[in-house]
Amino acid sequence: MSHTVREKHKLLARVRRIRGQVEAIERALEEEADCERVMHLIAAIRGATSGLMAEVMEDHVRTHLVDAARRRTDDADASEQLIEVIRTYLR
Repeated sequence: MSHTVREKHKLLARVRRIRGQVEAIERALEEEADCERVMHLIAAIRGATSGLMAEVMEDHVRTHLVDAARRRTDDADASEQLIEVIRTYLR
C-alpha cells in the first residue's frame, strides 16, 4: 500500500487548503489588490506547497527507501532513488 493512500485524507485536506489560497490570489488580482498583498498570498502558497512536498517526500523516504533498504543488503538502489527524488524536487 502506498503511503499516499494511507495518508490520503490528510494530503487531500492540504491540497484543498492550497486550492483556497490560489483562489484568494485570483480574487486579489480581480479586485486589483496591492502588490504587497498579492506577494504575501503567493509566498503563503509557496510555503504550503513546499510543506506538502516535504511531507510526501518524507513519507516516501521512510516507506519506500529506508524500509526497502532494511530488507536487502544493497543500499545503493535506495540511495539512488533518494537522490533522484531530491533532484526532481529542487528543479
